[in-house]
Amino acid sequence: MRNGLVVALLTAVMLLGACSSNKSRFAEQEKGDPAEVNTQLAIEYMRKGMNEAAMEKFKKALKQNPHLQVAHTSIAILYERLGENDLAEKHYRKAYDINRKDSLTLNNYGQFLCREGKLKEADKMFIAAVKDPLYRFPETVYTNAGICAKKRPDLMLADTYFRKALQLNPKYPPALREMARLSFERKKYLATRAYLQRLQEVAPLTPEFLWIGVRAEDALGNRNAVSSYALVLKNRYPEADETQALVEWEQQQSGR
Repeated sequence: MRNGLVVALLTAVMLLGACSSNKSRFAEQEKGDPAEVNTQLAIEYMRKGMNEAAMEKFKKALKQNPHLQVAHTSIAILYERLGENDLAEKHYRKAYDINRKDSLTLNNYGQFLCREGKLKEADKMFIAAVKDPLYRFPETVYTNAGICAKKRPDLMLADTYFRKALQLNPKYPPALREMARLSFERKKYLATRAYLQRLQEVAPLTPEFLWIGVRAEDALGNRNAVSSYALVLKNRYPEADETQALVEWEQQQSGR
C-alpha cells in the first residue's frame, strides 16, 4: 500500500509539473506572477525528493498568492507524502473551492479521498473530472475511479471504469493491470489471459502478473503457458515473494 501511495503521489507531481511548467516559464520570462515561479520551483524540488526546499517555496508562493490553485494542490500532495493528512486535506479542499471544475484538482483530490476511505465522495470527484472534454488524461481518472470502486467493493462499477479507460487508451498499462487483476479475482481466466497478453505488449510483467499468469493458465489447462510464465518468474525474479509462492505451489502439485 505504501509503494502504491508513493507511485500515485509521484504521478500526481509529474502531472502538475506538466500542466504548470509552460505557464511558469512564461511567467518567469515575462517577470509575471512570482507565486507561479515559486510554485514551479517547488514542484521541481518535490520531483527530486527535496521536500524541505519544496515546502519552503510552496509556502512562499501561497503568501504571495493565497488563491493560486496549483500551489494548494501541490502542497497538498507534499503534505500527504509527509504523512500530514489533515493539512493535505485542508489544501485539497482549498484548491477545490477555488475552482470546482479543474480536472487535475478533482482527480488528485479524488485519489486522496479514496485513500482516506471516503469512497463515495471520491467517486463524485472522478465523475466531475472526466466531464471536462479538454482534460488530457481521462484514462487516468477512469482508472483511479475503478481502483476506488474496487475498495467499496463494487466490482461491476470498477469493471465499467477500467473498460472506459481502455476505450480511451487501449494500451494504458495501469488499466490493463487492473483488468488483469479484476478478471483473475472474478475467475474469468480467458479474460485474464487476454489482458496479460495485451499488457506484455506495452510493459514488462512484474512478479505479481507472472504469478497470476501461472494460476490462470493452470485453471485453463495450458501446461505450456504455465511453464513459460513460471520460467520467466524464476529467472527474472528469483527473490520475489511470488517466486517462493510458485515453488511451494509446484511442490504441492508434484505431491498430488
